[in-house]
Amino acid sequence: MSHAQTRLLYTYRGHTDTVYTVAWSPDGKHIASSSASLGTGGGDPTVQVWNAGDGSSSSSYNGDSSPGGVAWSPDGKHIACGGMKSVCVWNVADGKSPSLTYTGSTASTGPADFVGEVAWSPDSKRIASSSEKTVQVWDAVDGTLLSTYKGHKNIVNAVAWSPDGKHIASGSGDNTVQVWNVTDDSSPYSYTGHADTVNAVAWSPDGKRIASGSGDNTVQVWSA
Repeated sequence: MSHAQTRLLYTYRGHTDTVYTVAWSPDGKHIASSSASLGTGGGDPTVQVWNAGDGSSSSSYNGDSSPGGVAWSPDGKHIACGGMKSVCVWNVADGKSPSLTYTGSTASTGPADFVGEVAWSPDSKRIASSSEKTVQVWDAVDGTLLSTYKGHKNIVNAVAWSPDGKHIASGSGDNTVQVWNVTDDSSPYSYTGHADTVNAVAWSPDGKRIASGSGDNTVQVWSA
């Protein structure tokens, strides 16, 4: 698409440091963006929610000094954001502090504790979060750990729920996408078509196909 065919609508300037992740609300009316500093001191460790129509700011939540993935719950009521050793969940309507801080993703000590990706179940009741070589599934209300998937041999970079909420696809630095049963981690299978790290995974709306993006410079679409 050429520059002549595009038009900037507005620029949101509420952050004072690097913006790492953005996510639309399910109703398309707001955008959540997270910022943090990977350096020492200062920075802007916030998750900010603002009007998608004109960029006007509506609320800001204290985030993590290390940026992780940001995800809206499908019902639009909560936002989850990953970071160093934890996932914070905020009530969009009135939460200035997290309504829940999940720390079960911690697998050891040090940088490997970083929670890179978070994904809500379609019914907004559970959250899947990636940390080190695992994916943990937990209750979005009280933080109860429901299951831990340990099938990967390298860091998990991407997590996505199937539209029916029964399976999760996870992409990893082991060059695979693994699809497994959410309830008990059973019946996993691996897609091995990539020649490098898998960084992104997405299900088709009908749940029949998966698209995966990789460091091998390809996006591959395959049967789920």
